[in-house]
Amino acid sequence: MSRLLRALNRDGTPARNGGQLYKRWFAGAGVLLIKAPLLALFAPQRIRVCTERPRRKDLLVLKELMESGKLTPVVGRTYPLSRTHEAISYFGEGHAQGKVVITV
Repeated sequence: MSRLLRALNRDGTPARNGGQLYKRWFAGAGVLLIKAPLLALFAPQRIRVCTERPRRKDLLVLKELMESGKLTPVVGRTYPLSRTHEAISYFGEGHAQGKVVITV
């Protein structure tokens, strides 16, 4: 987290949105609610938590875009269900480019 804050200018705003860096630094949502305000006392930047819930109308727009072919996910690697452990390990290494897909 300190590396992230140093990378931002004084007007920057780091926002937690479930990234791996934050999962290691913040043990969970309860800890996040305590650590972020405490860290904010010593950091010049504002630290925010993103807690957005998807709305039905937004999901319907995404569905239409996907069905029309205007939006397609980038699939990096595909694994069969029997190799799920390998897929999780690969994803956990932090080198995945695109989605890691488990086929059933």
